[in-house]
Amino acid sequence: MKTMSGINIPDSVKKGIEYVKKGKLVLIYDAEDREGETDFVIPASFVTARRVAYFRNEAGGLICVAIHSDAADRLGLPLMSDILRNVNGKFSSLRNLVEGKGDLSYDKRSSFSLWVNHRDTFTGITDRDRALTIKKIGEAVENVLNGNSHNFYTEFRTPGHVSILRAAEGLLDERRGQTELSVALALLAGIPPAMVICEMLDSESGGALSKANAKAFSSKWDTVFMEGEEIVKAFHLLFSH
Repeated sequence: MKTMSGINIPDSVKKGIEYVKKGKLVLIYDAEDREGETDFVIPASFVTARRVAYFRNEAGGLICVAIHSDAADRLGLPLMSDILRNVNGKFSSLRNLVEGKGDLSYDKRSSFSLWVNHRDTFTGITDRDRALTIKKIGEAVENVLNGNSHNFYTEFRTPGHVSILRAAEGLLDERRGQTELSVALALLAGIPPAMVICEMLDSESGGALSKANAKAFSSKWDTVFMEGEEIVKAFHLLFSH
């Protein structure tokens, strides 16, 4: 990995990099012109049942695992939209469900791949079960990116309770969602690009937690708040040198 010596990386991202290396929680805000949401983010390798409970209680959104597209290719995990576009026969009408032009106000497409449970789980939804599934997804990503073989289909089953998000092949040059931002942060930190993310929701308004309240949460609980644009800047500075 290239070093950050002599490169003007935003201080929040430098701190965020150190936090995720240690498995500590960080917050990422995407952008005003996207979802306008802040996500909880930790590396998949550091997940525990207690942390899954913390994510669902304190953030409240969908708990997902964002992975690099190279890992997704090696594991055989396409976008769900591509799966549905290629359905034929009896269920070919499912192709009509795929997001099209104008369906998403914040982007051209979503990053959902498969929803899975590890085969050693019971129902798959408990904090313990989801922690196992998430940790094993992280291990699978690390294995294949280190050049090892991995039969994803024998270790996991679908449908399940953990959503895998596939980052865009062009990463931040192609898409700047929470999926790509969290994977880019992992690359900046030199850790396996499998990151647990979950939107911070506001139980009072019924919408996304405001940026101001997300920043207040960050200050209160000694975590790091990063703007998406700061991660984009750091990533381009480091990987263009």
